[in-house]
Amino acid sequence: VTMEVDAEETEESEEPQDPLLVLAEYCYIMTNPAFSAQEKSEAKAKTMNIVNNADMAPYYAHLCETMSWKKDDKLFEEMKAKNEAEFKKQDQAIADAKKNRGETEVREAEVAKAKYYAAIGNKDIGIEKLKEMLDNTVGTGQKIDLVFVIIRLAMAFNDISLVKEYVNMAKDLVERGGDWERRNLLKVYEATFLVRIRDFKAASDLFIDSVATFTCTAMYSYETMVFYTVITAMITLDRISMRKKVVRSPEILQVVQDIPAAQKLIQSLHKCKYADLFNVLVEISGMLKKDRYFAPHCGWWLREMRIVAYSQFLRSYRSVTLGSMADTFGVGREFLDKELARFIAAGRLNCKIDQVNQVIETNRPDAKNSQYTEIIAKGDALLTRIQKLSIELT
Repeated sequence: VTMEVDAEETEESEEPQDPLLVLAEYCYIMTNPAFSAQEKSEAKAKTMNIVNNADMAPYYAHLCETMSWKKDDKLFEEMKAKNEAEFKKQDQAIADAKKNRGETEVREAEVAKAKYYAAIGNKDIGIEKLKEMLDNTVGTGQKIDLVFVIIRLAMAFNDISLVKEYVNMAKDLVERGGDWERRNLLKVYEATFLVRIRDFKAASDLFIDSVATFTCTAMYSYETMVFYTVITAMITLDRISMRKKVVRSPEILQVVQDIPAAQKLIQSLHKCKYADLFNVLVEISGMLKKDRYFAPHCGWWLREMRIVAYSQFLRSYRSVTLGSMADTFGVGREFLDKELARFIAAGRLNCKIDQVNQVIETNRPDAKNSQYTEIIAKGDALLTRIQKLSIELT
């Protein structure tokens, strides 16, 4: 009985997703061709429901401008009047705190006003007020909390440069005195930012570290975070690390049971069932195109996944016929021939194709030779840049 009550209390204390991030997802649905007309219509209805209930006049104006909606002036003025009434109420609370209470109460009232600007979607003033509160805040933990609000606000408006600035600020603050919980929250914020700039390796490491300690429900659900962990890990971890950190992770295994495509993705690659892997990639592709963080990287991720699968398959052979490999992957010979040729030419696969005998021969360099070649290539590039710089200076 005690365990059931504790579980209920945990669920109740879970922070809901930031409404601005929910709205950002609906906006993505409304502007993305991957969604049906019905899905777009439902997203618009849900958007207006949130905007109306929270009296988000600035955000409504933003929507009308970016979505080319006809502005309902009456609705806008009603929401604006309610916003002004709330500001007046907050100003009175600040004045009362300054007159009758201490510095802590004054700060709390001022922070509430700054957060309200953000909550109604007034990005510019919200950022300005939150910055002011950052400058006037002494406690490191309180500063980090404000930075997280700014990061979510920037994420909601797709301001990646602002996200980068405040993720870096949060990292500095955490190093100076962030507690365990805020360190874990930062991992999710930073990992999400890294996904946006396509640094999947660093994002994967942070997501994996967060699996057992995730509490950042203001960003997205635990199930979503586990899905992101799988997607980033699949193309960045070697087979041994993948088995240890993903395939055998009890937390991940429990969640992916409810995400069949992710479960099939993990198992098909791990068990070398390549035809099943290529089939599920189609489904995963559809899911990524509908995710606003991963959609810009969908095509690139699919290419990387195919390279991972081809590399894993070829690692077991010195040579293999093109037909045999095509049958294993459930694709045509012509498609596989062109695909492998492209990846070989780009230096992504260590093999060559004997077109006469229709045989693929692997020529994997050992680790030392590979590192030597990489250092030489980077050294040549550096020397070239130095020479160009010296010419410009002289």
